[in-house]
Amino acid sequence: MPDLHPGALGFGAAAEAYERGRPDYPAAAVNRLVERLGLRPGRMVLDLAAGTGKLTRALVPTGANIVAVEPIPEMRAQLEKRVPGVAAMTGTAERIPLGDCFVDAVVVASAFHWFRSDEALREIHRVLKPGGGLALIWNTRDQRDPLQAAITALLEPLQGDTPRRRERDWRRLVDESGLFGPCETSLFRHRQALDEDGLVERVLSISFVAAAPRSRRAEIEEQARALSRARGGHAVLPYLTELYLAFRPLS
Repeated sequence: MPDLHPGALGFGAAAEAYERGRPDYPAAAVNRLVERLGLRPGRMVLDLAAGTGKLTRALVPTGANIVAVEPIPEMRAQLEKRVPGVAAMTGTAERIPLGDCFVDAVVVASAFHWFRSDEALREIHRVLKPGGGLALIWNTRDQRDPLQAAITALLEPLQGDTPRRRERDWRRLVDESGLFGPCETSLFRHRQALDEDGLVERVLSISFVAAAPRSRRAEIEEQARALSRARGGHAVLPYLTELYLAFRPLS
């Protein structure tokens, strides 16, 4: 699709690894998001660039009506399998397939850094009802941890121009758009326990790894297995989960 960064296409090949290898979101962060966005029966929420539904499934218990928009067919197929009953649509952040003032809330989980931010914020503003809220959330790998630092060292030679969360000040970006009220920020600790195969899939789920030549992927896989074996085949990855919340003004 023309709106997608070329690097995002690697998620098509990585969809199953993404589902198995990526962490969920900490309950405290989800609870904060649900409370501030007022998610409950009768409310409509858009999960934008929903991927395999890692956040989507955590929102189902709220009883809100959820529309998931995901441009990559393989990721969307995983979402439909894992979160049955949620409406899943093709679309991008720059061309959301919904009408004006259609939803009460928009959530974006580990994806906003892939968007063309100015266009995406205008589209999100368009589909939000006045007073509606936007939540951006990321599970950020905690680089203070030796294993996370070692994984980063494996990945950096392959990264190229792939967009990364850490490249932007997301609070400032939202505030300077002029489309939303002041952006609120929260930080939560999170941990992911993985066996050897799980750690491998966590690494292989990264788009630019999935898009690499087969021989290079095999090298990365073996290096990831070595990292796991050095820890007895059991690893715990710490994360810092970042949550940004902002609201469309009532007028």
